[in-house]
Amino acid sequence: MSRIDASRRRFLRTAALTSIVGPGAPFALNLATMSAAQAQTTDYRALVCLFFNGGNDHANMVLATDSASWAEYRRARNVAPMPIALPEPGAGGGVLPISPVTPQAGRSFALHPSMGQLVGEFNANRVAVLANVGPLVEPLTKAQWNSRSGRRPPQLFSHNDQTSIWQAYKPEGARVGWGGRMGDLMASMNQYANFTAITASGNAVWLSGETVLQYQASAQGAITIQGLTGGLFGSTASANPLRDIVTGDRGNLFEKEHARVVQRAVDAQVALTGAMAAIPEGSLPAPPANNGLANQLRTVARIIGSRNTLQMRRQVFFVSIGGFDTHDNQTAQHATLMQRVSDAIAYFNGLMAQPSINAASQVTLFTASEFGRTLTSNGDGTDHGWGAHHFVAGAAVRGRDVYGRFPVIGQNTDDDVGQGRLLPSLSVDQYAGTLARWYGLSDAQVAEIFPNIVNFGSSRYLGFMS
Repeated sequence: MSRIDASRRRFLRTAALTSIVGPGAPFALNLATMSAAQAQTTDYRALVCLFFNGGNDHANMVLATDSASWAEYRRARNVAPMPIALPEPGAGGGVLPISPVTPQAGRSFALHPSMGQLVGEFNANRVAVLANVGPLVEPLTKAQWNSRSGRRPPQLFSHNDQTSIWQAYKPEGARVGWGGRMGDLMASMNQYANFTAITASGNAVWLSGETVLQYQASAQGAITIQGLTGGLFGSTASANPLRDIVTGDRGNLFEKEHARVVQRAVDAQVALTGAMAAIPEGSLPAPPANNGLANQLRTVARIIGSRNTLQMRRQVFFVSIGGFDTHDNQTAQHATLMQRVSDAIAYFNGLMAQPSINAASQVTLFTASEFGRTLTSNGDGTDHGWGAHHFVAGAAVRGRDVYGRFPVIGQNTDDDVGQGRLLPSLSVDQYAGTLARWYGLSDAQVAEIFPNIVNFGSSRYLGFMS
C-alpha cells in the first residue's frame, strides 16, 4: 500500500467517525423527521464531570470536627500572618455540620460555611462525599512510600501532569481520556454519535476517545462555523456563497471528503441548536447570579432535556471552574469558589427534576481536581498536595454518607506524606470504575478502561451508586 493510499484510508475512517449518525447515513438532518422519530429514551444515563482547575483545598471543603481532628486542623492552619482555619461549628460563620448515615467511630464532619446549599442536598440524600481520593497504581502504605517499595503515579504535585493523570491516566500529552473511552464503548447506543461526549467548558482530554470526538456546546447551542450564519465582513449576503465554497462538491477526493465533513458539522449544529431550542433558557429557573459554572450546567441540562429528540442513550459531559491554585489569599478566594460550587450543584440537581428535563435518576455529577492541597498553611494559603475529598451528586447516588475511611488529621500520620499531603486511600480507578458500572459498562469493559483497577481486588467498586 502506498503512503498516500494509507493516509487517504485513515482520513476516510476519521471522516466516517465524525458523521453524526454513522457513515452510511444521509448528511442533511431534517428536524421535523427527528421530532417525529423521537421515542422516550428510558434507558438513558449521563455522567457530568465537574473539574476544579488548580487543585482544590479539600481540607477546608470537607472537615473532620471531632475534638482531636479539630485541634490538629487548627494547629496546622491557624498560622500568621493570615490564618486560614475556619471557625468551629456553631460559631459565627462556622463550618456546617453534616451527619453521615454510616458513622465513622469517633469522627464528626462538616462542610465549608459557604456550602449551605450543598448541605441541603446532602441531607436530602442527593450528595455523597468520597474521602481521600487520588491517583494510585495500587494500594500504597506510608511504609511503602518511605521505603520507595510501592509503585506510585508519575509526576506527582505537577498541575498539568496530574490533571492529565486524573483524566487520562497518563502525564501531560495524553490524547485519550476515560470519559471518552466510555463514550467509545457506548456510542453505538446513540442515534447521533457526535453528541456522545460534550463539553460546555472548552477542550478536555477526559472527553477524548479513540473514536468518539468531543463536541463543544454553549448556551446558544452548538459552536458555529464562523461566517456560515449571520454575516461575514459586514455583509449578510456572504453566508450562502461561503457555505457553497466549503460544502460544495469537488472532483478531488480529499476536497470532496473535506466538504462532506464540513457539511456534517453544519448539520450537527442545526440538529443540536434546534433540539435545545425546545427548552429555552427562559423556561428553566434562573441560575445563581455571577455563577459561570451554573450557566455551564444549565447548558448541559438543556442538552440532556433534548435526549429524546436526539435519541441519545449514553452521554458524558464536562464542565469546569478555575481559581483553585490558592497559594495565597485563600480564605476569601476559596469561600467564593465554595459558594459557587455549592449553589451550582444544587441548581443542577434541581434542573434534573424539572418536568422538561425529567432525568433526576439518570444523571450523575461528580467532582475532580488535579490534586488536593497541603494541610499546613504557608501563611496565607496552601501548596500542592495529592489525595482530596470529592462529591458525587444526583438522585441515583446513595447520598448522605461519606465513602472511604476519612484520614487522620495532622502531620506525620500514616495518611501524610509530608506537610499534610494526603496519601490517597481510594484510587481514581475505584472512583471512576464505580461510576462506569452505573453508566452501564461490564466488569470486562471497566477493566479495559481502568487497567489498574484489578490491583484493588474486591474493593474495586465503592458502593456509592444505587
